Amino acid sequence: MVSRPVAQDDRPSPGRSAKRGKRRGRGWLIALAVLVVLLVGADFGAAAFAEHTISQKAREQLNLANDPAVTVHGFPFLTQALSGDYSHITINAQGVAVPPRLRDVDFNADMSDVTAPLSDLTSGNTKSIVIGTLKGEVTIKAADIARQAPLDKIENLRIEPVTEDYVRNGDSGQGETKPTATNENGEPVDTASAGIRVSGNVQIAGQKVEIFCFAMIELDGQKIRLEPKRLQFGNDKETTVVPQAVQDALLPNFNATIDTGTMPFSVTPTSVRVNSGSVTIKGEGKNVAFSGAKPQG
Repeated sequence: MVSRPVAQDDRPSPGRSAKRGKRRGRGWLIALAVLVVLLVGADFGAAAFAEHTISQKAREQLNLANDPAVTVHGFPFLTQALSGDYSHITINAQGVAVPPRLRDVDFNADMSDVTAPLSDLTSGNTKSIVIGTLKGEVTIKAADIARQAPLDKIENLRIEPVTEDYVRNGDSGQGETKPTATNENGEPVDTASAGIRVSGNVQIAGQKVEIFCFAMIELDGQKIRLEPKRLQFGNDKETTVVPQAVQDALLPNFNATIDTGTMPFSVTPTSVRVNSGSVTIKGEGKNVAFSGAKPQG
């Protein structure tokens, strides 16, 4: 037998093998990328389902016209869902009605260490959800505060923040407004009391008069008390000191109490802040049942 010399074309091409290897490598990378996208998509889809379930239940309990915004923080979601333990969930709701006179309250809940079994969550059962730490923030608008007796006797009630010094001392103090105190992180520092200016129109001797009441708003257990200190007649441009006898007669019209025990989740109030046109109450609760979201009538 005569052997034939191996021709150049009969040998494997190093270049072709390298190209096939590169194509295989790119194929694996594409497959891996597709798998990652599918897993991330599944994770976000599962999170969206859980958020929708919690949102619907919160809407029912808070008797809202629309679903509140719910966000389950942390990634991946599925590891949290399988364990039934969630590190951070937030709920933002507007238009919450709180019996008997509050009709348009904004409510924000920041929930940590939440326990929610996956089987209950997928079936829409939120009764077993327990919130390890709940930080709640309720904002009551001037229109709702105006429904509280005896403030309901004041027409066109308006609210503005003022300093405690100005509440007690007027122009002889350090001024009506000053920058809000902040902590080392630049965040506003909330306290258990704050200065507030309540203005509106009242009837005096058959005449409608604009009046300004400077008061302290303070926490008292589950209640918030508005304690008026002094009055002025006039408007923002010009004011007149009210005679003491008239002040003694009118100050009780600004002495009001709001019971926060009926607020969503019934958290214990820890601080109060006055905004332009509203009052915000912050509170905190431990081991709170999600089923307690419904305001108590």
